[in-house]
Amino acid sequence: MGLALKDSLYHCYGDYLSWPDDVRYELIDGYAYAMSPAPDLAHQDVAGELYRQVANFLKGKSCRVFIAPVDVRLPKHHEDDAKIDTVVQPDVLVVCDSSKLDRRGVRGAPDWVVEVLSPSTAGHDQIKKRQVYERHGVREYWLVHPTDKVLTVYRLIDGEFAKPDIYELQGETRVGILPDIAIQWDELSARLPNDY
Repeated sequence: MGLALKDSLYHCYGDYLSWPDDVRYELIDGYAYAMSPAPDLAHQDVAGELYRQVANFLKGKSCRVFIAPVDVRLPKHHEDDAKIDTVVQPDVLVVCDSSKLDRRGVRGAPDWVVEVLSPSTAGHDQIKKRQVYERHGVREYWLVHPTDKVLTVYRLIDGEFAKPDIYELQGETRVGILPDIAIQWDELSARLPNDY
């Protein structure tokens, strides 16, 4: 996602729904951020592989995994959908509370969010979106750095993200809040280009 604003006006989900489908935006605290053009192949490979592995683990379980684009509406209180001013589209997300799911996507914090970084989104995902996910109670937030083949993991403790754990994309990494899920990295990491 680029940092170019649609404009400097305050927007809510009601406005967002009226915008044309050919350009995607995320809303953070009422400000519209234009999404980057289609992600490159390495980004899609990482997101798709994570989705595939997680979907296999969750088969027959109550938690559900989704892949972008899915609107995640993050209300500040109990406002109507039209008044929500934060709507994001994580690359991969898991929701374990089915009451948060509706035909428009997700209303409320997912349990686990994964963002795959690219040069145009890295700062935004590491700073702005991390703050949003922390504030809204995402229990675990992963940032996958395909270029460096590194994973940064934030876990929510007492309402705040603890100091992150950093891993290489090798072997396996267990999801802290869903310990039955272990992401296997070696085959995926070998596919990532060295000049990502």
